[in-house]
Amino acid sequence: MKKIIILFVSVLCVSFAQAQEMKSLLNEVSQKVRSYDNIEIAFKYNLSNAKEGVNQDTKGNITLSGDKYVLNMLGTSRLFDGKNIYTIVPEDEEVTISAYSAEDDKEITPSNMLTIYEKGYTFEKDILQDVKGRKIQYIKLIPIDPNAEIKIILLGVDVQTKHIYRLIQTDTQGTKYTLTVNAFKTNQPLSKTMFNFDETKYTKEGYYINRLD
Repeated sequence: MKKIIILFVSVLCVSFAQAQEMKSLLNEVSQKVRSYDNIEIAFKYNLSNAKEGVNQDTKGNITLSGDKYVLNMLGTSRLFDGKNIYTIVPEDEEVTISAYSAEDDKEITPSNMLTIYEKGYTFEKDILQDVKGRKIQYIKLIPIDPNAEIKIILLGVDVQTKHIYRLIQTDTQGTKYTLTVNAFKTNQPLSKTMFNFDETKYTKEGYYINRLD
């Protein structure tokens, strides 16, 4: 019995040490992200659900500056100016305007995808992967809230640059969302109006403006 107790305590100590190690690594990632004036990311996005027979790939890009962002994906642009979210669909010639809700940031959104781990999760050390000579340390994030729609997140961090390389989210329905960073640029020269929505421009082009209450 004494040996079992010692073994149990040893396992707990190792788990705690690894969790602290991963927390320290994530803190470095957070500090790095917040040190940039802006970030430009080109990415590959995969959505899969084996039970539903779904496996879809697409590419996109996003520019972030503080909480503001411009996301381009699937022929649609999404702009957040810090107050409202503008979803621009050229194919339908429509713009949908919705007010930002803090509730949305409880899940992964463009605003928080690089810092989602900062609260509401416990950490576990996962595999260390070699990707073309880059060491990618995966960290398992488990929601503290038992009712969360997110079941688990795997965050792959480049050990050298302290940049996020891959984010894999699995929800309670078994759907997996994988975002892989193909290019990561920082402190780029941006237009002063990049995060401003010019409604006049779109109305002149015949777009329908849909405002959500």
